[in-house]
Amino acid sequence: MKSKFISKGFIYLILIIGAAFILLPFIWMISTSLKPANEVLTVTPKWVPSEIRWENFKIAFKSAPFKRYFFNSVFVTVMVTVGELITTILAAYAFAKVDFKGKHIIFSLLIATMMVPGEVLIIPNFVTLSKLGWIDSYKALIIPWCGSIFAIFLLRQHFFSIPDELYYAAKIDGCTDFKYLWLIMVPIAKPAIITLVILKVIGSWNSFIWPLIMTNSEEMRTLPVALSNFSSEAGTEYHILMAAATMIILPMIILYIILQKHIISGVSKTGIKG
Repeated sequence: MKSKFISKGFIYLILIIGAAFILLPFIWMISTSLKPANEVLTVTPKWVPSEIRWENFKIAFKSAPFKRYFFNSVFVTVMVTVGELITTILAAYAFAKVDFKGKHIIFSLLIATMMVPGEVLIIPNFVTLSKLGWIDSYKALIIPWCGSIFAIFLLRQHFFSIPDELYYAAKIDGCTDFKYLWLIMVPIAKPAIITLVILKVIGSWNSFIWPLIMTNSEEMRTLPVALSNFSSEAGTEYHILMAAATMIILPMIILYIILQKHIISGVSKTGIKG
């Protein structure tokens, strides 16, 4: 009994230390966003500012066209998420329930592409979109991200867990394959779909490298790229930069905290069947 208690205590200690390492950068970011300028780069770090400066957020908001950046981020995130949902649901259904020649070979090749680092594809993708004339447009920010092999794999595994007897029963009632997918399989796979939506929204909202490379004008840039406005050759106002970063990151943190149970539920129910 005593050894079991010690073992649990050790596990909790490791989890607390891990959580501290993850949370400390966020705590420091919020603390810095509320500091006066003279307390940001002190020799002895100050976790609690001597004076809380809420006006840092107001200055950060006025230092860049945040309304335009916010619209771009919301629009791109929504369109990318909707596009990925459509392609993922259709592809996952095809790989899970439809028999066609070369299905397993094609799926294996798609899974193999997940081993290719995304950074390797940036230059070829840039050249391709440049030839198409899509640079500095919503098409460059949205269309390349409307598909995800990981999302297809995750949803395919969930579709595998749905018994085929439901399909046969639906066919007897005169249900078409398309109706069966959207009226029966999609509602059953709701936990996995919600998981994919949450992960895609967070990933798209926080995307930095791709919008930075694919956009040239302020009218097309998204919120993470706005952080570059606070750094110049003259230096960086870190308290203002951290205030801007807090405004950008906080919505996603709140979203994740509220919906984290759906992520856990979706992944735990997916399994590795198939």
